[in-house]
Amino acid sequence: MIPWVRLDAVQLDDGPELRLMQRGQEFSIMLGSNELMNSRLSGSEEALANLATEKLEGRGQARMLIGGLGMGFTLRAALNGLGADARITVAELVPSVIDWAKGPMASVFDGCLEDPRVSLHQGDVGELIRGGTGDWDAILLDVDNGPDGLTRQGNDALYSAQGLASAYRALSPGGVFSVWSSAPDPAFTRRLKKAGFAVAEVPTRASTKKRGAWHMIWMATRTG
Repeated sequence: MIPWVRLDAVQLDDGPELRLMQRGQEFSIMLGSNELMNSRLSGSEEALANLATEKLEGRGQARMLIGGLGMGFTLRAALNGLGADARITVAELVPSVIDWAKGPMASVFDGCLEDPRVSLHQGDVGELIRGGTGDWDAILLDVDNGPDGLTRQGNDALYSAQGLASAYRALSPGGVFSVWSSAPDPAFTRRLKKAGFAVAEVPTRASTKKRGAWHMIWMATRTG
């Protein structure tokens, strides 16, 4: 069996060590003993974008904000589903993740960061959300393991009542707020509804082969 090799690691300010691992052509991003993502399992990350782009079908000059670069699966799916006049901003807080995307994992990203529709923002996606009023047609969040996060306590603010109110305000009428999670969270569903969103819970397989673990995606639409 091919052993795992640690390519790089970064100590998060308010969390354990984030590590990039490689085994042959397979990559894994680990947080302590937890695997956050794996290059073989892209199904639910792609679904996060596919569900959102279906909602935006027919909308010209769509503006999408993606929170979390990860391994680029959500970004690549969004590019495939949006038109040539779309604009996508990807916010990634951890500089090392951007370095990994442009370096050892460049083959996984397959040039999507060079697409002229893409802007990469190194910083907190929450700042972009809080600073917007009707700026985005879709906001996609995959910044942690979901509302019950692992990587940063600061991410909790994104899923709080105040954070959801900011997301609602940042969306255009009929805009989509799409959130990825490793597991269901009924309390988060209730908070979304209380914030004014029309909410659908979409269980999704982690693998594109439609087997393995189930993840949860919330599709929340601004109704006002």
